[in-house]
Order: sequence, then structure tokens, then C-alpha cells
Amino acid sequence: MSGLRSGQVAAAAGVNPQTLRYYERRGLLAEPDRSLGGHRLYPAETVTVLRVIKAAQRLGFTLDEVAELLDAGQHRHGRHPDAGLRDRAQAKLAEVETKIADLQVIAGTLRAAVKAGCDDLVECAGQPCCPIPFATIAPAGACSTGSPA
Repeated sequence: MSGLRSGQVAAAAGVNPQTLRYYERRGLLAEPDRSLGGHRLYPAETVTVLRVIKAAQRLGFTLDEVAELLDAGQHRHGRHPDAGLRDRAQAKLAEVETKIADLQVIAGTLRAAVKAGCDDLVECAGQPCCPIPFATIAPAGACSTGSPA
């Protein structure tokens, strides 16, 4: 029997051996063959699969989404090989762009809070000009000096 042992695969892919077992349990990796001594023996392509999984995670894909991508790649049946990835990548890109837009709003709000001199969250919330979104619950009035209205 030939193959790479857990430690070899983990080192080559830059993960720890527990990650291999976890991915096996999650169905991302096929259960490896065993040596006569009971050691796991992985095919060399397992290193590539692990690198793909980690790269996909860095791109924002969840492990469930990675599993779907891996499964789609194994069951192409005449489809263009990138079709599943392309569709999922477009959906992930839209999700990331939405998150970026949300983060830009958050950053703008935080900049406004810093500029307004908000030092106390509760006091700021009570000011009608509070830039933090919960300002809509504050009593009506104008904010002129930064002191309570």
C-alpha cells in the first residue's frame, strides 16, 4: 500500500492532522485507506484538495459551500467544468459586495460618531443629532453644543 500518512499530508497542506479527521467527518475528504498497521494513507491529491478547501474558505465560502463545490466538480456529466464554480462565485461575489457596502455604512457612521465627539453611548443615544442609527429613538430637538437637549 502506498500513500501519505496524516502528518505528511497535513504538513504539505499547511493544516494540522485534526483538520484532516474533521474534514473526513464533514465529508469533504474521502476516508483514506489504512496501512496494515492501521495508519491512514491518503492519496497525493489530498494535499491539493486541502489547499482548495483552505483557499475557498479564504474567499468566504463556508465548509458546506465548499462541500457543494467539491461535489459539483465530481459530478459534471458533460457540463462545462467551471459552470458550478462560476455560478457560486458570482453569488459569493454579490454577497461580499453587499457586506462591503454594509461595512462602508458602518465605517461612515463610526467616523461621524468620532467627529461628533460621542464619548458615552447612552448619552449620545439621547441626542437628536447622534450619528449612531438608534438616534431615531431619541427625543425630538436640535443638537447644538453636544450637551443633552
